Amino acid sequence: MEYFEPSMLIILALVAFAAGFIDAVAGGGGMLTVPALLSLGLPPHIALGTNKLAATFASSTAAFTYYKKKLFDPSCWRRAFVATLIGATLGTLFVDAISTEWLEKVLPLVILAAAIYTIWHKTPNATQNASPKPCPKLHKKQILQGLSLGFYDGVAGPGTGAFWTVSSMALYRLNILLASGLAKAMNFTSNFTSLVTFAILGHIDWVLGLTMGVCLMIGAFVGAHSAIRFGAKFIRPVFVTVVSVLAVKLAYEAWFVSL
Repeated sequence: MEYFEPSMLIILALVAFAAGFIDAVAGGGGMLTVPALLSLGLPPHIALGTNKLAATFASSTAAFTYYKKKLFDPSCWRRAFVATLIGATLGTLFVDAISTEWLEKVLPLVILAAAIYTIWHKTPNATQNASPKPCPKLHKKQILQGLSLGFYDGVAGPGTGAFWTVSSMALYRLNILLASGLAKAMNFTSNFTSLVTFAILGHIDWVLGLTMGVCLMIGAFVGAHSAIRFGAKFIRPVFVTVVSVLAVKLAYEAWFVSL
């Protein structure tokens, strides 16, 4: 492991806490941690692998918190779990064989569309925290959603939690609190899958990743409890703000930085 200045590690820890909080509420925390890791001079593949290690801590903490508060029922989403696992595995394995240049330019528009959808879309009453009843149509939706978003997280990753939240509201008519709980569980699934692959390839700085992971866990714990306590009135503005900033950041990097 490389030696880093204590001041840099403190800044990284604060960034990780903020990322964990944001990720637990709205998703998109990786847009803070990945640039922070790259700023330390880590090679891109090491930065991505280390981020997956830290992100797995955060997503597991947030997912468990939502589950403990009975805002996520794993038995209703078994097909989504399996589909996400398969999608993330395929995405991670094929990431080197697929050109992602088009993703860099299209991604900001997709994320911005998610923000706009959240602003104008009327979700079900936030007090009705009941998971939808299983049905054949719901099963098909879970499989398609899990495969596509799992694959995306394996290939790229930015905004995966936000995509899970907004697509779950649209597909299953979930309120934003239940959709956030589902997003965290599935994000953990794809994060862990990618983590295993990166570990096999040796693309992880374990000490740095574990240090960040602890800070992300604390941030995720605070963020998830804040979201559950204050509900949709708290989640919605945070969600819209995060995805909007994410869209602007990605658009700037994809369209203007290389000019």
